[in-house]
Amino acid sequence: MRRAIAVRLSALLAAGALTAATGVALSSTTASAAAGGVTGYATQNGGTTGGAGGQTVRATTGTAIHQALCSRASSSTPITIQVEGTINHGNTAKVSGSSCNTAAGVIELKQISNVTIVGVGNGAVFDQLGIHIREASNIVIQNVTVKNVKKSGSPTSNGGDAIGMESDVRNVWVDHVTLEASGGESEGYDGLFDMKDNTQYVTLSYSILRNSGRGGLIGSSESDRSNGYVTFHHNLYENIDSRTPLLRGGIAHMYNNHYRQLNESGINSRAGARAKVDNNYFEDSKDVLGTFYTSEAGYWQVSGNIFDNVTWGSRDDDHNPAGPNPTSNTSVSIPYGFTLDGANCVPSVVAQTAGAGKGLKVSDGSCTPQSPDPTDPGPTDPGEPTDPGPTDPPAGTNLSLGAGADGSSKASGTSYGNVVDGNTSTYWSPSGTTGSVSVKWGSATTVSKVNIRLASGSGTIGAYRLLNHDTGAVLASGSGAGTVGFSPASLKKITLEITNASGTPRIAEFETYAS
Repeated sequence: MRRAIAVRLSALLAAGALTAATGVALSSTTASAAAGGVTGYATQNGGTTGGAGGQTVRATTGTAIHQALCSRASSSTPITIQVEGTINHGNTAKVSGSSCNTAAGVIELKQISNVTIVGVGNGAVFDQLGIHIREASNIVIQNVTVKNVKKSGSPTSNGGDAIGMESDVRNVWVDHVTLEASGGESEGYDGLFDMKDNTQYVTLSYSILRNSGRGGLIGSSESDRSNGYVTFHHNLYENIDSRTPLLRGGIAHMYNNHYRQLNESGINSRAGARAKVDNNYFEDSKDVLGTFYTSEAGYWQVSGNIFDNVTWGSRDDDHNPAGPNPTSNTSVSIPYGFTLDGANCVPSVVAQTAGAGKGLKVSDGSCTPQSPDPTDPGPTDPGEPTDPGPTDPPAGTNLSLGAGADGSSKASGTSYGNVVDGNTSTYWSPSGTTGSVSVKWGSATTVSKVNIRLASGSGTIGAYRLLNHDTGAVLASGSGAGTVGFSPASLKKITLEITNASGTPRIAEFETYAS
């Protein structure tokens, strides 16, 4: 990044610190989907629903996110992961399983499908830790911040990309996220939002990308032309040197975005790419549209854009700006419906809706922000978790491993022993909606905490009791699943008695702990 950019960055960070100190612009965050749900090219090719219809779990570490992925019955079992807190290198380890392919130091969404990751509560920040999507499909990422991901220096993650997609990726919706760096390549950063090696049907909406040398690319080289069908709308690009995005050989649709302080170039359509550029607001920037740094031309269709204090360089063999009076040199047919805000109101409506922590507000199509409709949560609304307990198990040794198990009844194809085998893809169910399952030992064992894990597709536990089977004493009672503690009890057998449920419960693990 140039020195002038670093000066502007310092001013922006100072303004951000003032906002945090005064509490201005802080808003409550919901876990509902934006009104209207998925938009743009992510609606095509069968649509993008993420983890809708599957289990919902909570995670406060990167390891817990990986554990949730690895605990599914298969790599395509739908799941919504609600994330809160700071996710970093210190709490993100590799987890193994048949339904995942993870790695340490990165959120790895590899060779999987049907997953939603959504920030909840006080927000989710991926600090110096990127999100990598590879050989995956039907992924939703919503309401999170990813910042300062490096490819050089320390620590490094995801090749320096905040969010990176590669190798046969299909149908990704990234919505209401904040992606930011603290410099350019010389400071160790790469792209904020990169797609390559056959990535298609992607939408980036209501998001902020700022303070980076590179906004993002579609195609890693002039020969990587199998990417495309990407929509960018209602995003803020601020203090970016170039690549907003760099588009090679594919089709992209940019509408109602606010581009401010693009320091060297903006939308770079090249190598046969075609960009449809509608009702955007370009401000205080240079060469915001054209073909740059190559002689292999790209094309654009423009309509309704505002160019406010935009400067244009002169043309030469590898520098072909669309301005100073941009006109269309191609036509692009868009297969989905969309409503355009007037370009003159784009800075205002984007400021009120874009980025994490904005309550998932969207434009109503007439320049007015609106909140999600609580009566129509949309496809990515995680609702109440089916497993409200923590995703991480309690500290210590799971005493159930190697113990015996029995119970009152079991549904066909299930086994009591499945609750003590350490495998969350197997489970026990009662023959109806209620029943009991027990863990037992050959000698007295002290237990003060249990963790109940549900398998994918489980019914909801409306009420349960934990019993000291030796004495009949009730140790604890409650509803749902997760971790519950009680006064230490020395016993040979502990029983989970389900007295009420909606649907048939599927108990994957009945974990027991001494403390």
